[in-house]
Amino acid sequence: MSAFSEIAIILLVTFGVSIIMRILKQPLIIGYILAGLLVGPYFLNIIHSVELIELLSKIGITALLFIVGLGLSPKVLKELGIVSVVTGAGQVVLTAVTSYFIAIFAGFSQTHALYIAAALTFSSTIIVLKLLTDKGDVNKLYGRVSIGILLVQDLVATITLVVITGLSNVQNSSVFEIGYKLGNLLIIGFILLVTLFLITTQILSRLTNFVSKSSEFLFMFSLAWGLSIAYLYQILGLSLEIGALVAGVTLSMTPYSYEISSRLKPLRDFFILMFFILLGSQMVFENTASLVYPIIIFSLFVLFIKPILVLITMNLLGYNKKNGFLTGLAIAQISEFSLILVKIGNEMGHISTEIQSLITIVGVISIAGSSYLIVFNESIFKHLSKLLSIFEFRKNFKRETRLPKDITGVIFGFNRAGPEYAKMLEREGVNYMIIDFNPEVVSKLEEAGKNIEFGDASDIEFLEEVPVKNLKIAVSTIPDFQTNLLLTRFLREANERTTIFVPADSKSQALELYAFGASHVVLSHYIGAKHASLMISKLGYENRDYEKYKEKHLKEINNL
Repeated sequence: MSAFSEIAIILLVTFGVSIIMRILKQPLIIGYILAGLLVGPYFLNIIHSVELIELLSKIGITALLFIVGLGLSPKVLKELGIVSVVTGAGQVVLTAVTSYFIAIFAGFSQTHALYIAAALTFSSTIIVLKLLTDKGDVNKLYGRVSIGILLVQDLVATITLVVITGLSNVQNSSVFEIGYKLGNLLIIGFILLVTLFLITTQILSRLTNFVSKSSEFLFMFSLAWGLSIAYLYQILGLSLEIGALVAGVTLSMTPYSYEISSRLKPLRDFFILMFFILLGSQMVFENTASLVYPIIIFSLFVLFIKPILVLITMNLLGYNKKNGFLTGLAIAQISEFSLILVKIGNEMGHISTEIQSLITIVGVISIAGSSYLIVFNESIFKHLSKLLSIFEFRKNFKRETRLPKDITGVIFGFNRAGPEYAKMLEREGVNYMIIDFNPEVVSKLEEAGKNIEFGDASDIEFLEEVPVKNLKIAVSTIPDFQTNLLLTRFLREANERTTIFVPADSKSQALELYAFGASHVVLSHYIGAKHASLMISKLGYENRDYEKYKEKHLKEINNL
């Protein structure tokens, strides 16, 4: 059978398995690994052109890490909130330490335990972002914190890759020799990074302006840049993987990073498919009996203990158990990074193929399980809410209410459209207060002298403490439809005279909120389109006529 025939049959089998994954609402990455298992030596035994598949998978890893690097721009990292950084770092440390000792107690060597700990620590940015987007939860508090944690994990994973690739051929080396080698590699890597940064700021920005005039030219340039920098790092004693990441980071500082990323994703998807197929085909089951218990233990750890560790970390930062638990469920799987790490570790001889297979199986189980955990996270929380209270070590966010009885206006949630509503109420002389469940927002507004209280609008017990008898207006900026439904029903039953403004994303949501007593439902996309159409009717089609409004709008945006 020719190599072409092999790949054609492999893709056909992968497509068939992927159909089943779609029916089961599972990420396709699971289908790729299972397809690899099917075409491997245990079943169909189709793969014989191993070198070709390995080359394609290597290109896939390079493309994946290059695109990850494109998302790690200094601008994005600067925008990471302190909560995401602290929670992300805390989660990494807690998960790594806990899983390391579990692996040691399970009888694994220190080297194997270190790899297992690293693999279980990282979560999948691609899968989590896809599932949160499908649910419409990206802009919710737990969604934003989850994405922030994943970005922190990507940074830590990058450093881990540097360390692991620097530990090749050190089996019989002393600690001093290992440290010396790592130090040299870090120095070389730093010098290269600084050099590339200077090239990026002085030359690359101009070059990308030139090549961006043609989409095909930009695609060709970015591909050549990513692969050549990866190769440069390899010949200097580092690794293709680190080079690909650095190449992505350098291009992330250009205005075309998003376009480059979007154009490379189809290429990445094909080649990374080969990586996961190869990974599945290389799974071994000779010592399956001895791996059953570790697989169960580590899978349970990722799916259930990892969320609890995140819950505890966020609780200590002042977040309520709901947001902590939902964030934990969002990252209850292992990452593509994890599978790449163990593959590199196996190629370097640090870990056996059995350990690689163990982590791959745990990856399949955790990714499959976490998909359902994210989809049904609200229902799971409702059933476990009372039980989760035992992990609330910090109780000060449940402080006794300080809600003043003479308020006549309330803004629920502040981080979105809250400032505009606050300005309006201040102009109207309304005695209002803000209620928010983001500790960061609460602290900032308290420092600014605002009348704010920590509270969750989805908590009926808290709502019962809100003085609604004299309430003239209540405004919600919360993006969650179910919370707004509860809030609307509660406020309307408590006071028929209160004016209630709530947001919605669709016509059906708006109709349901009106049915429960909302005074006005804000359909932001409809209002925005209506405002834009009126502006076009007034100003016409000449771009220069919009300059005055553009300057005004920019000032408004900067003052948000």
